[in-house]
Amino acid sequence: MRKMRIGVIGIGNMGSAHALSLFKNEIAGAELTALCDAIPERLQWAKETFDESVQIFDHTEAFFASSSFDGIIIATPHYDHPELAIRAFELGLHVLCEKPAGVYTKQVRQMNEAAKASGKVFSMMYNQRTNPLYLKLKEMIDAGELGEIRRTNWIITNWFRPQSYYDSGTWRATWAGEGGGVLINQDPHQLDLWQWTTSMMPKRVRAACYFGKYRNIEVEDDVTAFVEYENGATGVFVTTTGEAPGTNRFEICGDLGKIVIEDGKLTFWRLHMSAPEFNRSFTGKFGQPEHTVIEIPIEGKESAHNGIIQNWVDAVIEGVPLLAPGEEGINGLMLSNAMLLSAWTDNWVDLPIDEDLFYEQLQARINESQSKKLISHETR
Repeated sequence: MRKMRIGVIGIGNMGSAHALSLFKNEIAGAELTALCDAIPERLQWAKETFDESVQIFDHTEAFFASSSFDGIIIATPHYDHPELAIRAFELGLHVLCEKPAGVYTKQVRQMNEAAKASGKVFSMMYNQRTNPLYLKLKEMIDAGELGEIRRTNWIITNWFRPQSYYDSGTWRATWAGEGGGVLINQDPHQLDLWQWTTSMMPKRVRAACYFGKYRNIEVEDDVTAFVEYENGATGVFVTTTGEAPGTNRFEICGDLGKIVIEDGKLTFWRLHMSAPEFNRSFTGKFGQPEHTVIEIPIEGKESAHNGIIQNWVDAVIEGVPLLAPGEEGINGLMLSNAMLLSAWTDNWVDLPIDEDLFYEQLQARINESQSKKLISHETR
C-alpha cells in the first residue's frame, strides 16, 4: 500500500477537522480521497476547500460505490455510527469511528461482530487515551503501584452548556437525535478512561439521572452514579452540564495509597505500608500509615485526534497495536446505558445490562421525542 486512502463520512465540526488534517498531510502514510455529507452548506464548503483529488458525495450509496478509499472515518450523528461501520466492514474497509460507538449496546455489539468477521482494523476516536496524564495513570495502576483498587471517584462537571447551545440544532439533547444528553455527548471520554485506566468494569450500577433539570431539554443533564466492582471496591461518577464553575477530578484509592488527577497534574499519595498490613500490625487506638506526597512528572504531549488517526493508519500499514481498539467502545457505552436504565427502572442494574430492555425503554422515549421528525438531515 503506497498510502492509505481515507474517506470521511460527515463533515460537521469533527469530520471537517479530520478531513483538513488528512488533506494538509498531517497524517503520515495517509491521503484524503473522499467526503460525504447530506447538508448543502457543508458540501459547498468542501467544494471550496478541497481540490479535485478529493471526491465529494451527497449520499452514502454513491460514496461506498466509488471504491475510492481503503478505510473510512465516521463522524455522523450517533445513531448512524454502527450502521455505517457495519456497511464498511462488509465492503472490506477499515474503520475509525468517532465517539460514542453508538447509542445502545445491542447495536454496537453487532458492529463489533461485523468488525471481527471482516478482519479489518477498527479503531475508536478515544483521543484522550493519548493524554500523557491518563497514560501514566494506567501505567502506574497496571504496575501495581496502588495495590488493589478500593474506590474510584470522578467528578466531571466542567461541561457547562447554555440553552443557546441546545437550541443550535434540533438534534441536540433529544432522544431521537442524540439518544441522550451529558452521558452520550460530553462524557464518552471519561466513561472510557474510567474503566480503561483501572482495567475494571463495575458489576452493578445504581444511578440518579435528572432530565431537563437545568435546561429546556428532554434528556439527562445531571447524573450521579454509584457502582460496585467484583472485588468489593466502589465508585462514584458525577456529571452535569448545568454547573459553573465546574470540576474535573479523578481519584483512585488502593491498598498502597491514592492517585488524583486534577488541574493537569497527577499526584500520588504513596503509603509507606499498605493499609491492610498496617491494620493487621497496629495496636494503638488511633493511627494510619505514613505516606509521601509525590507529584508525578508527566512526559510527552497529547497527540489528540491526529494521534488516534495516525495510530489507526500505522496499524493498517505496519500492524502496530491500536491504542483505542474499536471493540472497546462498547465498555463506556455500557456504563452510560446502565446509568440511564437504572434511572428509568429506579433500580440496580447488573452488567452486562439487559440490552433488550434498554432498547425497549429507549424506543419509548424516541417515539415521544419532540424532534423525531426534524433531525433526519442534520449532522454533528
